[in-house]
Amino acid sequence: MVRWMKASELETMRKSFNTVKKRSNTIKDSPSTKRLTKRVREIKKYSIEHNEELFGQVLESFKRNGIDFNIADSSRDALNIIDELLEEYGCTTIAKAKSNTLGEINLKNHLKDSGIDVVETDLGDRILQLKKTDNKPVHPTGPASHLNISKITDIVNESLDVKVHPEAREIMETVRSDVLKRLENANVGISGANAIASEEGSLVMVHNEGNISIVSLKDLHIIVAGIDKIVPCLEDAISVVKLETIFATGNYVTSYMNVISGPSKTADIEKKLLKNMYGAEKVVVILLDNGRSEATPECLYCIGCGNCVVHCPVYNAVGNEFGFNNYLGGRGVAMSKFIEDDETCYNSGLYMCTLCGLCTLNCPVAIPTNEIIENMRKLSADVGFYPKAHGIIKDNVSNKDSPY
Repeated sequence: MVRWMKASELETMRKSFNTVKKRSNTIKDSPSTKRLTKRVREIKKYSIEHNEELFGQVLESFKRNGIDFNIADSSRDALNIIDELLEEYGCTTIAKAKSNTLGEINLKNHLKDSGIDVVETDLGDRILQLKKTDNKPVHPTGPASHLNISKITDIVNESLDVKVHPEAREIMETVRSDVLKRLENANVGISGANAIASEEGSLVMVHNEGNISIVSLKDLHIIVAGIDKIVPCLEDAISVVKLETIFATGNYVTSYMNVISGPSKTADIEKKLLKNMYGAEKVVVILLDNGRSEATPECLYCIGCGNCVVHCPVYNAVGNEFGFNNYLGGRGVAMSKFIEDDETCYNSGLYMCTLCGLCTLNCPVAIPTNEIIENMRKLSADVGFYPKAHGIIKDNVSNKDSPY
């Protein structure tokens, strides 16, 4: 059942988006940002066109660095791999960092059914997790941007059985304390990656809160990332995450940038290599395809900044029902066709889009989302998904009725 966002939530979301616009407008037109934008466009285009070559190289680099890796063709494959790893480590609680890819495979609900407590370490994600219902994020880097401080206070007080005041720092400290207490006995951390450097076999992650460091200090660090995250080298990866930061937050750089190139180790005693000094004794990367090999190449240029939904008139009017899982707006609709199927694409808002093109104009890598959506509408109509003035849309493929 579709759960439309409340008017108050939409209003709060738009205010949050306006704050992001003001911050990013001061630096996104600077000469340095323009040079960076041009460079990242070239990096992403090259990387997608040469993905097979870079994929082979990164696997060799992982082997050299002592990183274990698995290739998952589907969400189910990825979840099965994670299940086996958690069973190996006897895991009952897992520390999780923010990741759209983990949202894509529906990790939290899957592990909840297995009795495993997944604790979000990002504050915004944790607030949504405590909310329990209608907790879909509204922005890749600001998942709870639609909730005002009064609503957040109610969520925290009800879920944690506390009596915090509607004061930001008090809320933050209360949630932080609860998260750290829940993670005392956790031995597994899981995250995504913002970019993967093929040549070095390094995974780059950006964050402001320092929570990635908590996740990566567990005995086992699982990293799930789409094959579209692979770029040629570490310099390219840094360029990608720096541009993402500018357009997502309006800052030149985040507080933290983690580069993970293998398990924790030291050679300070007679140069004998010992693993598991402070960080993870084992790093496992799951490279996820899940329809990406079949996707329109331009869809894979995305760097995850969310600037498209900030400027999208439809998204600002209806909120996160326009999109698919954690992939929001028109680009999310487009990806849903390849990750799931035509019916999912249709139900994610294929015909909500006005084709205005503001998403493309405000996309740092100029993804032609409106053109992709228009083409998908043609393909959707061919298999029986299209709006009619009255009645029911008949799915000619699965023969299920779908209301429009």
